[in-house]
Amino acid sequence: MSIEVLNESSASADEVALVELARHVLDAMRIHPQAELSILMVDEPAMHELNQKWMGEDKPTDVLAFPMDELRPGHLSGGSEDGVADPGLLGDVVLCPAVAERQAKTAGHSTQDEMELLCTHGILHLLGYDHAEPEEHTEMFGLQGRLLASWRESR
Repeated sequence: MSIEVLNESSASADEVALVELARHVLDAMRIHPQAELSILMVDEPAMHELNQKWMGEDKPTDVLAFPMDELRPGHLSGGSEDGVADPGLLGDVVLCPAVAERQAKTAGHSTQDEMELLCTHGILHLLGYDHAEPEEHTEMFGLQGRLLASWRESR
């Protein structure tokens, strides 16, 4: 699994843990072991700009997901014409540690815990999960909770 982390923010984060978490989530979701994922951490002005450009929201947000290939849970590849497994490019998860830090204080847990929650959330978005409708919300957040619990149990 190729997981790249780029920290363009001034915040420190446990990048190794984020990579291990991402690998755990992708393995649990049965995504091809050679799939590619990028995790980018940015400051509030950069996140504000991305959120405004892509979501029409005039404020920074905690996480954005930019999917590339159409990979779905349980599919070991993005598919190819000859039937040979194609690892696929999942896309980019963009995190804003400054927003995560504020949310962590409100939630009563560490910033790293919040970053891990947001990373998991972003990966699920890359895999096609959403939470716009009540039943989607229940499914996505339930899965997110189970994935985080299994991640924490494995550590």
